[in-house]
Amino acid sequence: MTKPVLSAGTVCYRRVKHAAGETLMVLLVHRTKQRDVSFPKGKLDAGESMPQAAVRETVEETGLQVTLGINLGMIHYTLPTGGEKMVQYWAAEVAEESVHTSRFRPNSEISALEWVPAAEVASKLSYKADRQLFKVFQRLEARDAIDTFSVVLLRHAKAEPRSADWPTDHMRPLTIAGERQADTLVPTLVAFGAKRIYSSTATRCVSTVEPLSEYLGKKIRAREGLSQDAWDAGETHELRRIVGKVVRRGSNVVVCTHRPVLPDAARELALATGSLPGDYLTEAAQLPPAGFSVFHFSRKHPGAGVLCVETYPLKH
Repeated sequence: MTKPVLSAGTVCYRRVKHAAGETLMVLLVHRTKQRDVSFPKGKLDAGESMPQAAVRETVEETGLQVTLGINLGMIHYTLPTGGEKMVQYWAAEVAEESVHTSRFRPNSEISALEWVPAAEVASKLSYKADRQLFKVFQRLEARDAIDTFSVVLLRHAKAEPRSADWPTDHMRPLTIAGERQADTLVPTLVAFGAKRIYSSTATRCVSTVEPLSEYLGKKIRAREGLSQDAWDAGETHELRRIVGKVVRRGSNVVVCTHRPVLPDAARELALATGSLPGDYLTEAAQLPPAGFSVFHFSRKHPGAGVLCVETYPLKH
């Protein structure tokens, strides 16, 4: 059976202020060869993750640098060749500065970009699948759930096993494979626009986020309350305080911790945002080394709870 063609894209939006208030504008692309109107998207390169591809394709097609917001879902359709294509989309807010500095020029792939009031988007899209996807965007917008922030819960990369060489568990380093995992994580984590990086004080956690820290030029906020030692000692009050602070701040963060701590971290996120408990929390916390889950929350109403969870077990 032929594997489906995987693609990823974004529904880019911005809010334009004017005398009467503001208008939600959505970006459409006019494709040159197909002579159709759609959203920015494209096929994955070898070794790329879906989030990484969505950001890259948006830049290549529009000149706009974006970070990913809430996951809008995946559309499926049949290609003229008879094969299946699957496209994953995210909402992506575009800053006015990015719009004004874009160097887009009409080319052999994209003939034009068009910012359209949200109310007019459906009538301009060429395909039913895109119109159905946009209905998801509109439903989320109606709930104030398009403007979001994300909290990434990340399990540290593969570490050296406990042995006589590492009698202190806290100091165990990453293996060579773990170091490769830490490097591999960077482009996908960058796609979600982390503003801050929190980590357990354990060497294996700090080392996992060091490549991300270096890439973003942001310091690692190492906290004992995220460590397995604190968890083993039953000291969870600091974990609750950190999660509460993250939610109150309402900006994108990465939190790197340990397998036993992850279920409590997910539970604290739910408690801090009034989210309903459920199996989704357990599933989001069951991560392999270097795996992570992205929790999305409304910026305006974080108390509305978890809007969406995406889980990424790192591919080796």
